[in-house]
Amino acid sequence: MSDLAALDAITEAVESGAGLPEVVRAAARALEASLAVTDAWGATLAVAARSPAEERSLLSQGDGVISAPLRVADTVVGTLHMRTKTEPSGSMRRLLLTMIASEVERVRAPERVSESASADFLRAILSRELTDREQLLERAKELSLVIEDGASMLVARAHPQTPTDEGWRGRVRAVAERGARAVVSRSIAALSERDGIVGAEVLVLVPGGDEPTAARAAEAVLNEMEASLSGYTFALGRSRITEDPSELPRAASEALLAANVAQGATDGAPLAFEQTGAYRLLLSAMSENPSELQRFFAETVEPLVAYDEQYETDLVRTLETFLEADGNVAGTAQRLFTHRHTIYYRLERVRELSGLDVSSSDGREKLSLGLKSMRVLGIASAGGPASEAGAQAGRVPRRGGRRS
Repeated sequence: MSDLAALDAITEAVESGAGLPEVVRAAARALEASLAVTDAWGATLAVAARSPAEERSLLSQGDGVISAPLRVADTVVGTLHMRTKTEPSGSMRRLLLTMIASEVERVRAPERVSESASADFLRAILSRELTDREQLLERAKELSLVIEDGASMLVARAHPQTPTDEGWRGRVRAVAERGARAVVSRSIAALSERDGIVGAEVLVLVPGGDEPTAARAAEAVLNEMEASLSGYTFALGRSRITEDPSELPRAASEALLAANVAQGATDGAPLAFEQTGAYRLLLSAMSENPSELQRFFAETVEPLVAYDEQYETDLVRTLETFLEADGNVAGTAQRLFTHRHTIYYRLERVRELSGLDVSSSDGREKLSLGLKSMRVLGIASAGGPASEAGAQAGRVPRRGGRRS
């Protein structure tokens, strides 16, 4: 079929208003090709393939598959995956991409409005701009949310360990929301867009007052992220159930604190606010006076974090392990698989940098609180090969996310 005839067939499908799937099928027939369209987050929107195997090959970008971004102005709205016997001309390809991108934009418009409203609602809760009970209920009603019987908040984080493509944060949001909705269908999610977030941070509201259901939703979010997002590490925190809609801002803070604490854990499991132990005592400081918490961190363990970042040492991890081992050097060395002399060297470096001596109860107490402040503030500690004197080319085990 000539370019003109192919273009005419595709244009007819667009004008008929039959929808994106029919437009893609028309394009596939006109070009004698197999086509698949995914949105900006990787979800499949339409496929025209000769077999399920061909569909899988298209979506996995197998041999001979050409993938091109679908753009509306400067915004990538999706991707066209195509396998053809004869590659279309440059002008035909541009027209095809433009027409399908416009159709994707039209199809996704109502959903984007809903996503935008959900994002505004959740961010207003996290920032405590929305605290009035009646206003909360009114905004929730606009989103078809029932929160009078209770709700919980989740904060899910994903950090890429390899280079990522455009729109990856949006994909993380979509995956987290899909996990929550598998358990509670009316759950909503949004990127937090807080300053200083390196990875993607997603806020999730799970309606309902049943604690086991909320726990299952949190587990489902983490499982879905692990299954759908390879090359990432994850952390997830969950709040308590709210008894009144006006408690949602408090719940958001609880989920944020739990996510901060979970980020420094080794098992990668979802962490409920009730499981954060002594960290719970710092919730009000994190929510109401974070600058004071930041100052205490700066006065205690911030120099250790900076030293680890500069020299790829593991002072922070060594200090944490030392305190967990009740100040026992031999136990610390055993847990970190290194020599006692290395531990003594690092603890002396801790004293020089912080001015606090781990051999004194006051020094240990302040350093312990400093480490808790770091975790509550969501500050990640750098760690690396132990190359300082006494390490004997050893390597301190580093934290890792669950199955990631």
